[in-house]
Amino acid sequence: MSERDAQCQPERDAQCLSSRCAQAFFVRRARTGRLGALVGDMRASGFAAIAGPNARVLILGTLPGMASLAAGQYYAHPRNAFWGIMGALVGAAPTLPYADRVRRLVANRIALWDVCASAYRSGSLDAAIRSESVRPNDIARFLRHHRVRLICFNGTNAARMFRRLVAPSLGPSSRSVNLLTMPSTSPAYAGMPFTEKLGAWRGALAERGGETTGKR
Repeated sequence: MSERDAQCQPERDAQCLSSRCAQAFFVRRARTGRLGALVGDMRASGFAAIAGPNARVLILGTLPGMASLAAGQYYAHPRNAFWGIMGALVGAAPTLPYADRVRRLVANRIALWDVCASAYRSGSLDAAIRSESVRPNDIARFLRHHRVRLICFNGTNAARMFRRLVAPSLGPSSRSVNLLTMPSTSPAYAGMPFTEKLGAWRGALAERGGETTGKR
């Protein structure tokens, strides 16, 4: 284990523990039919980043919703268009097991994370996140260790949080990364049809330094 890995291990362990605790909490709520009864003083914690060492594209959301926390998976809500879009672009279709979808993303140099490491939120909507409670992920550190060319924000809320909480901490080299605000894949953003969302995401990954390898 390298010195840097050794330094990162406690942080990773703490984040994994936080994610496991959050997942267990939401699973219990789902099994007892009380998932919708969460109150505003619940701090939700997100997941560790999914990334290979050669990641070139970083897709950032805000914070996993209740369905994702219950499943322990990114974008687990059945009506979220994310995996449908990734299925069309890199073969990471929602019909595949989650682990296989993750491998397809990594093989195509795509990383997943969220702007928020944790925040207080009532329900799943981004609008319910209490902005003063947000603890951001250390995205500046991630960018120092990955040669990311493009950051795609999954919706305007992720972009807004990034610019407020993360951008001020970025070094000069990270500021050259392309930033694109994409149509949200959330079912709450129903104003744009799937085909238009797919076209926007396809264009972003193909034309802005985020080309995929085409591995399936």
